[in-house]
Amino acid sequence: MRSGKIRRGLAARALVGAAALALTATMAACGSSDSGSNSTDAPGADALKNVKSPVTVEFWHSMKGANVAALKQIVTKFNAAHKGKIVVKPVFVGEYDDAIAKYKTAVQQKNTPELIQVYDIGSRFMIDSKQTVPMYKFIAKDKWDASAIEPNIASYYQFDGKQWSMPFNSSMPLLYINKDLFAKAGLDPNKPPKNLDEIEADAKKLTNKKKNIVGFNAAIYGWYLEQLMATNGDQYCNDSNGRKGLATKVNFAGPDGVKLAQWWTNMVKKGYASNTGRTTDAAQQAFKSGTVAMELESTGELRDFINSAKGKFSVAAAPFPRLTGSGAPDGGTIIGGASLWIDGIGHTDAQKRASWEFVKFASSPAIQAMWHTGTGYFPVNSKALDEPTDKAWVKQYPQFSVAVQQLHSAKPSLATSGCALGVMPQARQAAEEGLEKTITSGDPSTAAANMKASADSLAKPITDYNRAVKK
Repeated sequence: MRSGKIRRGLAARALVGAAALALTATMAACGSSDSGSNSTDAPGADALKNVKSPVTVEFWHSMKGANVAALKQIVTKFNAAHKGKIVVKPVFVGEYDDAIAKYKTAVQQKNTPELIQVYDIGSRFMIDSKQTVPMYKFIAKDKWDASAIEPNIASYYQFDGKQWSMPFNSSMPLLYINKDLFAKAGLDPNKPPKNLDEIEADAKKLTNKKKNIVGFNAAIYGWYLEQLMATNGDQYCNDSNGRKGLATKVNFAGPDGVKLAQWWTNMVKKGYASNTGRTTDAAQQAFKSGTVAMELESTGELRDFINSAKGKFSVAAAPFPRLTGSGAPDGGTIIGGASLWIDGIGHTDAQKRASWEFVKFASSPAIQAMWHTGTGYFPVNSKALDEPTDKAWVKQYPQFSVAVQQLHSAKPSLATSGCALGVMPQARQAAEEGLEKTITSGDPSTAAANMKASADSLAKPITDYNRAVKK
């Protein structure tokens, strides 16, 4: 359930670094294998017709807690339905950063899994690795109807209009509100702030230093900067957000990044916001304690926030704020989470086909409804919301309807599709470093220099990555 713990992974402890992002050696190993098939084509259903024993699909994932329990339920149902033909074996390989680092090693060793769950910002690397069978090939082979996949979710994993991976666990950012603190301050939680200026105005009224109440808090998390830039219709990196070519620079040191750093620093300096640092857990605990009136967090934390607040205060969910004003017409939030990738190099046609059968199963309305209600992740299949179990869940947690409305209100665009950068995990960490340095300094005038220094630190990693890809 606590997707925050998963999405931060080792990046929160500054361990993304060279080991997880050393690309040259990995790229040199890509595109070749001595075992199994060297094809990244999509085999048809006949690939499973003559198998003499069940085809094993090793499935690498990063789910824990309630999430892994829900995942095992899906796997158990699938294996029962395909008994004697396919056996999916889920393998926990650590946090998202750990998973992609292990995958890179597996590529070099020519020992990749049949199926892997990779976080959103690992997409560019997965494409450039040239190891996988793109989902669009399977979709075309089967003439499978992909129209039910939520457009704003699918678009993140589309390149040149083609679906490269299948969304699986998707989340969105929201603004969470302590309704009791709003009422005590004379504010209406049903009229939440819509942008940073309005958050500051409300936070001033909500802050009560004598009672240790602050108006606003959030982890210093690069994802939020990415979201705010997207709401403004701005692209996080060049070359059409890396969607029409390899991006060569990031844009977070521009006006958007500087504004956020200045705003956040002023909020902390004035006492309207607390600084719980870059650790997601610390920010979540602050809101659960009842001392924070407004918190930025993922939809994946909705149920845990509501359950933790029982008997103490009521929780409301509001749309993620815009950077300025009402945002841009083509702006909106970017989905987070992860998707499923099928490996081709080194795997038999039967293994590829078996993996695709599981992906289709996991994407179906009934299974996505089960996944949604068991974890809180957004169902990637729009028809899942019509399932009786899902309707009952949303009735129990009406706050989630805000996420549905937010998703459907934004049209897919280059801004909302997010930046596809080979070193995006490192870019996110660099943005966090620039924000944190400014906030802890207490001097908003340092924002421009700090954000520029962070952006400049990415020049060599981006160049090295692009050079390795082009070899």
